[in-house]
Amino acid sequence: MTLKYLIQKEFLQMRRNSFMPKIIFVFPIMIMCVMPWVMNMEVKNIVVDVVDNDRSSLSQQLVHRIEANRYFVFNGQKGSYSESMDDIVKSRADVIVEIPKYYGRQREAGQQPQILIAANAVNGTKGSMGAAYMSSLVADLGLGEAMVKPFFLYNPHQNYKVFMIPALMGILLMMLCGFLPALNIVGEKEAGTIEQINVTPVSKWTFILAKLIPYWLIALVVLTVCFVLSWAVYGITCQGPLLLVYLVSVLMALFFSSLGLIVSNYSETMQQAMLVMWFFVVCLMLLSGLFTPVRSMPSWAYLTTYVNPMHYYIDAMRTVFVRGGTFQSIAHQVMALGAFAVFFAVWAVFSYKKNS
Repeated sequence: MTLKYLIQKEFLQMRRNSFMPKIIFVFPIMIMCVMPWVMNMEVKNIVVDVVDNDRSSLSQQLVHRIEANRYFVFNGQKGSYSESMDDIVKSRADVIVEIPKYYGRQREAGQQPQILIAANAVNGTKGSMGAAYMSSLVADLGLGEAMVKPFFLYNPHQNYKVFMIPALMGILLMMLCGFLPALNIVGEKEAGTIEQINVTPVSKWTFILAKLIPYWLIALVVLTVCFVLSWAVYGITCQGPLLLVYLVSVLMALFFSSLGLIVSNYSETMQQAMLVMWFFVVCLMLLSGLFTPVRSMPSWAYLTTYVNPMHYYIDAMRTVFVRGGTFQSIAHQVMALGAFAVFFAVWAVFSYKKNS
């Protein structure tokens, strides 16, 4: 019965805080409706200069294909390679394509003339991807009717939003169930109101559950809103059982709320708690495979994924949400998340100091 009144107290405090309800409801809408459009690793708008030394019908066919490609911004034909390099130096172009003399004649004779593709690699990702796109376009022109047709599984249109939306749900859980409980408890420490609870007969478990349950409930409501927004705004729906998504989300919420409670137990000020939480959150997020594949990490960095709950959560979410996996597909991730959640929950309870 005590737990019920303490939970009511938490919801009353949230309602009386003019800022808290706004951040709880505006933040998820911002994350789901804006971030999938801007957090896109697909490289577009690559500015291309073309140096056509051949001026044949075949070379012009290649130029027209570059103009029509949605990834490139055609910057015109230049008279020489040095003129195009001046555009690169002044950041007016990203890629130079130089078509050699006698390109058309050599193609008609069955030869494979070499086309120079030079990319500005100051931005390594844009340079390498731009050169790769251009190489693919040139190779396809040479293959003609024998062009290879790839077959993409699970995400046939290569829509990056399908990849990012499950990960963004993890970021929401991180903020709602990690940051907010930590700041709530430390805020009560600074205000001195937590001392009134400490001198009561309320047990540590009751107090901790009263602090965390409201944020778990809010996180589940927000997660449901995210599913609705994903369907309504992007037409993206969960391909697997939604119950599994809620299961891994509950385990993740338990882990982050326990982490936030541990940080608040060892922090004396809100500023200290925010800095410590930010340190852990950024490390967990960037080493989880949220933005880039974990297999591209160095071997020593890849080992950190074995002790990163965020990695297990994102992997499980994408397995169920995108690939339509079953419980057998994510059993390993569920066990790992459960172990992390229990360990940190026990640590959070024992690290809380109650003066009675």
